[in-house]
Amino acid sequence: MKKRIAIFASGSGSNAQKLMEHFKRSPEVEIALVLTNNPDAYVLQRADNFEIPSHIFDRNEFYHTDHIVNLLKNLEVDLIVLAGFLWLIPKNLLHEYPGRIINIHPALLPKFGGKGMYGDHVHLAVLEAKETEGGITIHYVNENYDEGEYIYQAKYRIDKEDNLELIKFKGQQLEHLHYPRIVETIIKKIKK
Repeated sequence: MKKRIAIFASGSGSNAQKLMEHFKRSPEVEIALVLTNNPDAYVLQRADNFEIPSHIFDRNEFYHTDHIVNLLKNLEVDLIVLAGFLWLIPKNLLHEYPGRIINIHPALLPKFGGKGMYGDHVHLAVLEAKETEGGITIHYVNENYDEGEYIYQAKYRIDKEDNLELIKFKGQQLEHLHYPRIVETIIKKIKK
């Protein structure tokens, strides 16, 4: 029996795509569902391209019902992977999947984390702080933004002439390289 991943994403979904590619032919792991709070998210097209079902939800369904939890349980999801998902995870989901929700952040936490720190907001903050290195943090999810236990961090150098696009690119290269590998390591440790 394959272990099953649900991916939550709010936007383009480039990390979601890397996960879909990584597990496409896996005999042990499959992406069971892609979920989004954004009906216009490009991640829906990516899921469709890989013939992975998707589910669009609104704030009420996510925070005030058990529908998402029940959907994941019915699909026998083992691990939840956030890939550019911008909402705080509700208590019912944290309770149902303790230690089985992970996220990737485009900075070296604890720096440049917290509410509103995502995407270009993070990269601009890193540039404005004149940091000499940037990086990514893969971490478990808890009830607060970017405060869960760290699983893995990777760094890249920031040169004086680097602009926003360049540090975004450097960070994304690390995300695409490491996230699928770390997700695979974690899901293989989960007992079915």
